[in-house]
Amino acid sequence: MIIQLSARYVLGFDGTGHVLFRDGHVVMEGSEVIYVGTAYDGPVDEHRDFGQSLIAPGLIDLDALTDIDHMIFDSWPTDETGPGMQWSEDYFLNRRRDVFTPEQRQNVRKFALAQLALHGVTSYMPIASEIHSSWAETFEELQGMAQTSIGLGLRGFLGPAYRSGINVTDNSGHRVILFDEEEGRKGLADAERFLDYAEELNHPLITGVLLPCRIETLSDELMRGTAALARDRDALVRLHCLQQPNEDGFLLKLTGRTVLEQLVDTGLLETRLLIPHGVVIDGTDPASRAEGGPLDLLARHDVSIIHCPLTSFHYSGMLSSFDAFAAAGVNMCLGTDSFPPDLVKGIDVGTHLARIAEGRRDAGKVSDFFDAATLGGAKALGREDLGRLCPGAQADIMVASLGDFRDGAVEDPLRTLILNGSARNITDTYVAGRPVVVDGGLPGLDLDELRAEGQRLFDQMVAAYGERDYRRRDASELFPPVYAAAEVPAGAARS
Repeated sequence: MIIQLSARYVLGFDGTGHVLFRDGHVVMEGSEVIYVGTAYDGPVDEHRDFGQSLIAPGLIDLDALTDIDHMIFDSWPTDETGPGMQWSEDYFLNRRRDVFTPEQRQNVRKFALAQLALHGVTSYMPIASEIHSSWAETFEELQGMAQTSIGLGLRGFLGPAYRSGINVTDNSGHRVILFDEEEGRKGLADAERFLDYAEELNHPLITGVLLPCRIETLSDELMRGTAALARDRDALVRLHCLQQPNEDGFLLKLTGRTVLEQLVDTGLLETRLLIPHGVVIDGTDPASRAEGGPLDLLARHDVSIIHCPLTSFHYSGMLSSFDAFAAAGVNMCLGTDSFPPDLVKGIDVGTHLARIAEGRRDAGKVSDFFDAATLGGAKALGREDLGRLCPGAQADIMVASLGDFRDGAVEDPLRTLILNGSARNITDTYVAGRPVVVDGGLPGLDLDELRAEGQRLFDQMVAAYGERDYRRRDASELFPPVYAAAEVPAGAARS
C-alpha cells in the first residue's frame, strides 16, 4: 500500500543533512519511505494532507522514561525532608519488596509508553526507577513490556536494568552503597536471556540491548561481565555515569579507580557504549579536549553521550557544553530521563543552557539539537535507516501542527515549534509506516481510563516512600504541597 502525506513543511534528508521542503510530500510503501519532495506524481492508495504542519522524522529518545512521573516531587527537595528518596539501611537489609504487582508494573509500562508515543517519540531506550522494586528489573517484566511496545507500535531497544548495589541512606543519614552480588549475577543472566528472547522474537520493532544501572551500583565483576557479554553479542550498552561528582569517590573505594579508569580497565570503552548525561566533564576546559583528556577519550572510542537537558535543568545542572562535546567529536544524542518525555521542550531548554555554558548567543543551534534527537540517536543505535526521511529509510515520522493561534506567526517551522510550542503540538506519528498516534490519540487505547489508572499507581508509589525513608516519615512530610491546604470550619459556606 502506498501512502502519501502532505504538509506545508516537510523536513527531508539529502544524504548529508536535513533539508526543508515547502508544500512537500512524504510517500511510504510498507515500512519504508520511497519519496520525499514536492513533485510526486506516482500512484497513491491513500493520501492525507496535514495542512499547516511540519512533517519530520520521528524523535529518538535514548533515556526514555518508562515509569510513572517522578519529576514533580523529587526535583523539589527541601532542607527539611532530607534524603527521603533512597532506601533506608533497614529497608535494604530487612524489608525490601515490590511496591507494584507484576500486572500493575505492566500498567505502569503501558502508561509510560503511551506518553512517549504522544510526545512524538518513535524509537526509545527505556529507563525506569528501581526504587519501587525489591531489587531491579526482571526478564519477565521486560518481556511483557516488549509485547506492550509492539502492540502500541513503538520501536524499542530493550533489556532489563540490573545492578549489584544500591544507594542507601544509612542510620546516621549519610548516603552509602550496599551490595548484593548474587542479585547482580541474576540480573546479568536475565539481561543475557532477554538478548536471546529478542533474537528469537525476530520482530523489526524490538532490539535487545544491555542496560546496567548507575556505575557506582555495579561491582567490578558485574562491569567486566557486562563488557564481555556486549563484545560476545555485539550488543549496545547504556551505562549511567559521569553524571555526579561523587561517582569517583564511590568507585575509588570500590575498585581503586575513577570512573574513566574503570571504563578503560573493565573493557566497557571497547563496547558500543552510550552514556547518559556526562555533566561532570567540563567541555569548555581546553584540557578536556586535549589528547588524553576525557572528551578525547570518549570520541576516540566512539562513545555517544545522551544529553538530557530538561532533567539536568530541573536538577539545577547543565552540560558544559553541548557545543564543546560535539566539537570534540563526541556523538551527541538526546534523552528525556524523566517526566515529561518532551524532547521538543528539552531542545528548547538545551539550546538556552548551551548559550549560558558557552557565554555566547550563537551557541546551541536548534539544528544541532534536532540532529541529536534524530541523526545522532540513529548513529548511536547503528541504524542509518532511522532519524531521517529519504528513500530507503524506515517510515518513522512525526507530524507537528503549527495551525493553532497560540503558535503565533511561523518564522521557521522548526524554530517556531521549538520556541513557541511543545511536543503537545504533535498530532500524528508513524512507525515503520504504521500509524501510531492519530489526530492526537492512540487508536484502541482509552486514555481517560489509562490516566485514571496511572494516577492510582502514582499515589501508591508516593505512599511507599514513607516505608523506605530512614526516618519513616510519611508522604505528606516528604512531599509537602506548594501551599498548605486551607482550613475551612465545619459548616462554613464555600465560595
